[in-house]
Amino acid sequence: MRIPLDYYRILGLPIQATPEQLQVAYRDRTLQLPRREYSEVAIASRKELLDEAYAVLSDPEQRSSYDASFLEKTYDPDSSPSLPLESTATAEPTATETIDPSGPSLDISKEQFVGALLILQELGEYELVLDLGQPYLHSRDSISLDKGHLGDPQLVRPDIFLTLALACLELGREQWQQGGYENAALSLETGQELLLSEGLFPTVRGEIQADLYKLRPYRILELLALPDEQIAERRKGLQLLQDMLQERQGIDGSGDDQSGLSIDDFLRFIQQLRGYLTAAQQQTLFEAEARRPSAVATYLAVYALIARGFAQRQPALIARAKQMLMRLGRRQDVHLEQAVCALLLGQTEEASRALELSHEYEPLAFIREQSQGAPDLLPGLCLYGERWLQNSVFPHFRDLAEQTASLKDYFADEQVQAYLEQLPESTPAANNQWSVSAQKKAYTTTGASTGRSNGYSGSRDRQPTVVGSYSTRERDRAAQTASIGTSDRASVSGVSTLPPSQRVASGTSRVGEPGTQTINASGDSSVNTAVKSAPPGRSTKVRSEADASRVRPASGVSTPSAEPGHLDQSPPGRLQRLPERRKGAKNRRSILLVIAGVVGIGLIGWLLMAWIQKIQQGLSAPALEGEQPMVELTQPPIPIPEADSQLIAPGGPLTQDTAQQVIQTWLSTKSQVFGPDYQIDRLDQILVDPVLSVWQRRAQTNQQRNIYAQYDHQVKVTSVQTNPANSDQAKVEAAVKEEARFFQNGEINQALSYDDNLRVQYELVRQEGQWFIKDMAVR
Repeated sequence: MRIPLDYYRILGLPIQATPEQLQVAYRDRTLQLPRREYSEVAIASRKELLDEAYAVLSDPEQRSSYDASFLEKTYDPDSSPSLPLESTATAEPTATETIDPSGPSLDISKEQFVGALLILQELGEYELVLDLGQPYLHSRDSISLDKGHLGDPQLVRPDIFLTLALACLELGREQWQQGGYENAALSLETGQELLLSEGLFPTVRGEIQADLYKLRPYRILELLALPDEQIAERRKGLQLLQDMLQERQGIDGSGDDQSGLSIDDFLRFIQQLRGYLTAAQQQTLFEAEARRPSAVATYLAVYALIARGFAQRQPALIARAKQMLMRLGRRQDVHLEQAVCALLLGQTEEASRALELSHEYEPLAFIREQSQGAPDLLPGLCLYGERWLQNSVFPHFRDLAEQTASLKDYFADEQVQAYLEQLPESTPAANNQWSVSAQKKAYTTTGASTGRSNGYSGSRDRQPTVVGSYSTRERDRAAQTASIGTSDRASVSGVSTLPPSQRVASGTSRVGEPGTQTINASGDSSVNTAVKSAPPGRSTKVRSEADASRVRPASGVSTPSAEPGHLDQSPPGRLQRLPERRKGAKNRRSILLVIAGVVGIGLIGWLLMAWIQKIQQGLSAPALEGEQPMVELTQPPIPIPEADSQLIAPGGPLTQDTAQQVIQTWLSTKSQVFGPDYQIDRLDQILVDPVLSVWQRRAQTNQQRNIYAQYDHQVKVTSVQTNPANSDQAKVEAAVKEEARFFQNGEINQALSYDDNLRVQYELVRQEGQWFIKDMAVR
């Protein structure tokens, strides 16, 4: 049979190779044995082809004749001989079917077919290996494999399966590097299925499976980024994501999905893929994850519910988000998000109280600035909420990134108005889980609508936490005035008239408490391991020339004080006592500040005196006793080593810093030895036998083959163990990240290049005061 090979390719040489290069290449190829899983039959078949190629090319006459035939075939396709009839008439699949008639080819015996496949696989011809070998797997009844024509079926069959699987593995890695993640997965899965079908080589199957696990995050991003029309592919990406979440036991779980991603890396991955998911997909995904429970998933589910509820005019989803925020609020400050939810549900008094508890100072400063001239902070909250939705929430959803957020359109929607009208009435104690005061007595608010300007208008029941019945007239006024920059302002009934400076309670912030998890759900790519206590986009102070509009509580309940001129009167009950309580708290804080100041001044004075005494003791040091060494300006008291001198390690156990320096010296030396200058003589400055001889041979082989490498290293020593019986011997374990780019004949060789994270154990020995590496092994 014929295969698409020639003697020069078998030895890895160009046609211009010298006899010396031919000899070196032959020796290297024979010494570089294939994987240990191959049978002796495959290894012998491979060596036969190497011997045959070397025998022809090492003989000048035979080489001259072969070169003439080789060049004629390569550069004169018309002179190529036609294929033998017997190879096309047989029913057996042959290698001839995949040969380019104009390319070089080689006649081999059937027993050498396995060796030829092995050589092609070593040369990186992975697709050609698959084309040649697969016919022997799918036409079992009509080929000669099981009949023994290629050799002993018990030995040849596993070798062919192994070669095809390894070709799939390497082809998948190439496609991975080129960014074709789904194609890479298909190649890897093909190789794994080949071995599984025969129950062969579990070690190779495990290697392929490890690559599939590491490839999975890339596949998910590639599949979810596809257009909406490719439903099956996007659904596959979601299924892979759910599989990863299940294996990790949640977004912030501690399970091992074998992807190599830490918790922080996985959170960044989740943040990256959010832009490829719709609001409905994120809601389904993160609500399910929140039940594990997971604070991160809960926060992301809140974002999805708010985004979908506002964009699709479904206030019920916003109400669900509000309930989830109440659970988060027990551990951290999410009051600003709660205020936005309450506002979107028409619960303006709840929104005001949530703002009083928030410690998000920059957003609150913006809200106060936009609420100047109003009796509360709701105008600024409306403007902040609208911008927050537009700039920090919608961009993280595939279907909402281009949508505009408008509170005016939201409150004017009939579906929204109908839902707000049907909200049940309840007491503050039943609903307000973030109440400022511990007082649980219900109260009613007073006040009536007047011509006083406040920037927003709307209508809702007087209960402080629940929207009551809306009248048609008040709904129309809400739709007309809930817009940015409106100049027609109406008064708010039942809203505290405290000045803005008193509307933020001075309670202790829950941000940063132990066990609190935060995640930055803003548009940036960074994701932390815990749920962020404030929505994204709060770090930038937003200004606007116009006030925002808000929903105004209606005066639907008639009270004795609902007369003109009574707007500035505080309602009875809790709100009337707030100024007195705040005043008393303010006095107590003042007293505590004075006491703290006195204590602080005393502490600073004591530290200052101690420092002065220490300086005085240093200036009055005791006189030197005994004979003192002579110190001259022109001669140092101890010898200063030269810049290129070797590191002299003092006696005693090996320290971690010295071990770090030794390993870094070795990696730097390795880059110089295997670089384009081949500084092989530097190896004995850091290595000793037996490992010295090994690396010298490798460097010499690369130099003879005109191969050099460029290395990038990162190293961290993880443990140092000095031999208790001999302090001149030690073992060092280090985590090494090694990226190598190999060049052959001046061109990069992707097959040899790699980027690996390794755990290496080094055996060190101290000779003449210097530490050398005696042996090393990759764990």
